[in-house]
Amino acid sequence: MNIYDVSKKAGVSIATVSRVLNGNQNVSDKTKDKVLSVMKELGYTPNVFARGLGLNTMHTIGILCSDSSDAFLANAVYYIEQALRKNGYESFLCCTGYELENKKNYLRLLLSKRVDAVILVGSHYLEPNKADNDYIISAANEVPVMMINGYLNHPNIYCTLCDDYQAVYDTVGRIASHGKKDFMFLYRSDSNSSRTKIRGFRDGIEAAGLTLAEDAVMFCPNDISETKEILLSYYREGAKCDAILTSEDSLAVAAVKFAGSLGLRIPQDLEIVGYNNSLLGICTEPELSTLDNHVETLSITTVNTLMRVLQGADVPNKTTISNDFIVRGTAY
Repeated sequence: MNIYDVSKKAGVSIATVSRVLNGNQNVSDKTKDKVLSVMKELGYTPNVFARGLGLNTMHTIGILCSDSSDAFLANAVYYIEQALRKNGYESFLCCTGYELENKKNYLRLLLSKRVDAVILVGSHYLEPNKADNDYIISAANEVPVMMINGYLNHPNIYCTLCDDYQAVYDTVGRIASHGKKDFMFLYRSDSNSSRTKIRGFRDGIEAAGLTLAEDAVMFCPNDISETKEILLSYYREGAKCDAILTSEDSLAVAAVKFAGSLGLRIPQDLEIVGYNNSLLGICTEPELSTLDNHVETLSITTVNTLMRVLQGADVPNKTTISNDFIVRGTAY
């Protein structure tokens, strides 16, 4: 039995049930009595949502992160923990890896710790097979679930994401306007974010009236030197390329090294655009032009949304943030 069952039986939103449990004065006596009656009928004992009544709350948030060595994810966790602490909450962090069963096990572990909510950091938690996301939906029937860079439309799930599709789509048009015609897109994971960026890339190419080579969308390993060698092999086989967009900055660094080893001029002969606006962007020569997906804003917005949810406020289940194109030395 969970808060979702109470809201469904009482015919009110989860936020209204939360307000009742928090003693919010903006709930009519009639609605309050109805919710309390349903709770009694169903035998529902509030835990997480009873913080306003001083019952069983741990003031602790669970955080799931797939890979703490990833710069974007590590930064997101840092900003989330800082924001939670400012709001009086501590956190449990679990690094799950990418296997679905491990994600499920760690989420169950956090729920067993009676956390007040769970934050899923990164788009790897959104599986391409919809049925594989049921474990997230099940968790949302117990506690608020916050998703960064993923979207599920279900009660008690709240999503904060950057518009990866539009950012890549617009960037293709921008680079094509410079006369570039032979594009490549490099990515290194089958995450929801990567899939969204690839869609934006392909649609942008079509809108620009260009044609993609068969292997122009290329999966690359998480290693700069290996990616550079893959690009060199591609070039030696006679492939043409005058623009490379990437799903993250590390791949753009590999593209810069590739161009340098061949004596290609950047950006005259080859324009390169990274993603994430990480510190890597200022470690190359020339420095990377990149798309900034505002990891700090994403993280703080997620925590602010969560605080409003825990206070019983009505909040949208999806908040979208625009990316910015950062012009440096590898693209105009």
